[in-house]
Amino acid sequence: MFEWLKKESADFVCLQEVRAQLGDIKSEAFWPSNYHCYHHVAMRKGYSGVAIFTKLKPNNVIEGLGCKEFDAEGRYIECEFDDFSLASAYFPSGSSGDQRQEAKYRFLDLFKDKLEAVNLQNKGYLFCGDVNIVHQEIDITNWRANQKNSGCLPQERAWLDMIFNELSCLDVFRAINQEKQQYTWWSYRGNAWANNVGWRIDYQICNSTFKRQVLKASIYKDERFSDHAPLIMTYD
Repeated sequence: MFEWLKKESADFVCLQEVRAQLGDIKSEAFWPSNYHCYHHVAMRKGYSGVAIFTKLKPNNVIEGLGCKEFDAEGRYIECEFDDFSLASAYFPSGSSGDQRQEAKYRFLDLFKDKLEAVNLQNKGYLFCGDVNIVHQEIDITNWRANQKNSGCLPQERAWLDMIFNELSCLDVFRAINQEKQQYTWWSYRGNAWANNVGWRIDYQICNSTFKRQVLKASIYKDERFSDHAPLIMTYD
């Protein structure tokens, strides 16, 4: 992955589910010299974790959302720049059972509060990450079969409707790409990758104060680095 990142030479890289403690990634490969690198790790080893690599040095770095439950899981990091903020976010999955699904709903409430606060500040904001929710039928292969599964539940999808409609956020990828079968995640089971049986659960989402126009969008699938594929956006 790091060889590919060198070729991409992106201005900003947002990573989720890094899973590493800082002591595990001391090698120079994990700290590219042309980036300022920031991590927010989980207390539990081998779990969660987010990071941002940025060529532009931020004015401030915020680790966590101010909630003990989720900050201990390393799910959010934000870099503040002069005229906007960029965040890397890893939303919980509820697929392991009811308790985690309830935790997921608590995280959605917390993140709504974050978005409302940013909007009140009239501040440009973009968050990138694994939201663990598909939005519409176009975003998943087996729409009907997954209606009762975490990640495709009506209450989860209604949360995305709410932030797009009530909070004036924008699903930047869909702003310029309305094609079907544009997935970012494939199960390791049942030859899902080979058959393109996927879900679009990774997003770049901005608020109305983030003024940069999106020029290009793509999902990188020439190589497989994990069960997710990189979502690449070019902004003006």
